[in-house]
Amino acid sequence: MSFSDDKVPPTAKRLPSLPEVHRSIPIPTVKGFWRKMLAYAGPGYLVSVGYMDPGNWATDIAGGSKFGYTLLSVILLSNLMAVLLQSLCVRLGVATGKDLAQMCRDTFSPQISFVLWVLCEIAIAACDLAELLGSAIALQLLFGLPLIWGVAVTALDVLGLLFLQSKGFRYVEALVIMLVATIGACFAAEILFSRPDAASIVQGFLPNHEILRNPEMLYIAIGILGATVMPHNLYLHSAIVQTRAWEPTPEKRREAILFGTIDSTVALTLALFINSAILIVAAATFHTAGYREVAEIQDAYKLLSPLLGVSAASAIFGLALLASGQSSTLTATLAGQIVMEGFLHLSLPAWLRRIATRLLAIVPALIAIVFFGEHSTGNLLVLSQVVLSLQLSFAVVPLVMFTSDRRLMGEFVNPPWLKVLAWSVAVIIGSLNLWLLLQTFLGWL
Repeated sequence: MSFSDDKVPPTAKRLPSLPEVHRSIPIPTVKGFWRKMLAYAGPGYLVSVGYMDPGNWATDIAGGSKFGYTLLSVILLSNLMAVLLQSLCVRLGVATGKDLAQMCRDTFSPQISFVLWVLCEIAIAACDLAELLGSAIALQLLFGLPLIWGVAVTALDVLGLLFLQSKGFRYVEALVIMLVATIGACFAAEILFSRPDAASIVQGFLPNHEILRNPEMLYIAIGILGATVMPHNLYLHSAIVQTRAWEPTPEKRREAILFGTIDSTVALTLALFINSAILIVAAATFHTAGYREVAEIQDAYKLLSPLLGVSAASAIFGLALLASGQSSTLTATLAGQIVMEGFLHLSLPAWLRRIATRLLAIVPALIAIVFFGEHSTGNLLVLSQVVLSLQLSFAVVPLVMFTSDRRLMGEFVNPPWLKVLAWSVAVIIGSLNLWLLLQTFLGWL
């Protein structure tokens, strides 16, 4: 059997992550699929923003402008991997009552746990850096605000998050869902403006052996795969599913896993649409017009309106980028709090933890802009994705290992077919990220 509240091992008797919102959202006891689905809906959307953050935009734009619709199949494969891994996070959090960070601390030696914590903190800072730069770039494109001031302004969203969370976690979820909906609406409009070829889109979602034969195409494809699954999302999701107050019985835990998985799958399907839309717009606009070297977000912004003949196209693109950066930074600061509490048993005041997380991203961004100029932001974005790739396997492997262990999971352990699939995904992600890292460092030498 899985752990119930009256049979929790001594190591699990601790303050939960995000204690101010833990089990704070009631679940209706009456029967009714849609009422329960609504109660469980929310965490998946907080997770989904990591799959459409500014760090992914450059690879999607580069892939679409250079190779048309061909790499849509890679985005689809990345999304399927994400759906699997996030479902494991739901399973872990519900079955054990602990998040991934807490499980790592309880299972591994103090030395290994410390290393994992340091790597995770670096990854969160790198992720926050990409999202912060995305917001700053959007403010510059939309309002002409210098990047250095845009970076400083983005620090204020920490105060907004603290205010919302004090009102209840549902308000945080509502804000993120609104931002995700804004991104989706913006790219739906961009697709209408760009008038892509429907047959080519369908063909692009089908696997193409040319991706493996063309080294340049393979490199961008691995970049899409490597930057899609964010390590902080695995820690985040396993904690925020516990904001729901399900009853601690096997039947209700099974129900929580079902609805939590549906929530994340639906949210990640929306992320699939948005990621695909970025590549589709780039293919229909830049690739078709012969602009096949567009890889920078700023260049895409400048070219959209002239090429499409729609004056609002660039502004809509910038608005989507701003919404993407802001939604992603909210979830990164939550993940930072979860990781510190889980690995260190250290519960700092929420305002102090979030300011510290933000400073870890703001300081290198400001240093780079001041000493190397605004053009350095492109290299910073690349570096942030390399750091995330380096850390990813250190989150994926423990997640698969824990959810495949019957001693920890009880009756909710991964069935044999899921174990094989999960370990296969872990190996694929690890191998591709290693290849991407080698190519990136060799390119810098």
